Amino acid sequence: MTTTTIASRFNGPDRSGNGGYVAGVVASPLAAPGAIVTSTLRVPPPLEVPLSLTVEDGRAVLADGGTVVGESQAGAFDVDPAPFVGETLARKGYEAYAGRVEHPFPHCFTCGTARAPGDGLLVFTGPVDDADHPDTVAATWTPHAAFGGADGQLAPEVTWAAIDCPGGWSAHIDATPMVLGRMTGQVLSAPVAEREYVVVGTLRGVDGRKHRTGTALYERDGTLVARAEQTWIAIDIAAFR
Repeated sequence: MTTTTIASRFNGPDRSGNGGYVAGVVASPLAAPGAIVTSTLRVPPPLEVPLSLTVEDGRAVLADGGTVVGESQAGAFDVDPAPFVGETLARKGYEAYAGRVEHPFPHCFTCGTARAPGDGLLVFTGPVDDADHPDTVAATWTPHAAFGGADGQLAPEVTWAAIDCPGGWSAHIDATPMVLGRMTGQVLSAPVAEREYVVVGTLRGVDGRKHRTGTALYERDGTLVARAEQTWIAIDIAAFR
């Protein structure tokens, strides 16, 4: 067993952890290079609280005392990655980011507009105005040097955070506030700070409160860097403020 703490800077809603970041933390004991891992969040992840992280029989569990915060196990994909849309459409998506107008969680580590460069990731995905890519958002994104290690590479949990919120924006999180419930992720190669990428989110379907989405991070030439499939859950936003 190890002990870990979700620092307050890695929030999604103001009082709980960023879903993708925490999903990456829960996945970390199982996430060998290229591994596909499914993380499920059971409760809003608490901030600045010592949490236990245990691994047994191929399952990792993040817990706050007797409360399971999240768990992970080996996963798999049954759909193609969210589509690469190209640099031109991604730049247009960045300019059209709806979060600049209405944002349910403006201090979110991944997509919050109230964060500064080097403090938040500033992944601002907006609608792709293209008939071949319906229900899809995209942006160009350059990770700040503050997020790179000594070799410039982003930590896996930061990469998971980067491919988190684009799914929510493809499901119109501005109109229907929601939080991440489950994320199956894969990091094929570590993103590098100060290099430009294309990040994409696409809506797969809606079933009641559940919104299924896919996300992906690409090199500018279309090489897949990381991807995820997600389930988002619509919420009463008052309970998260």
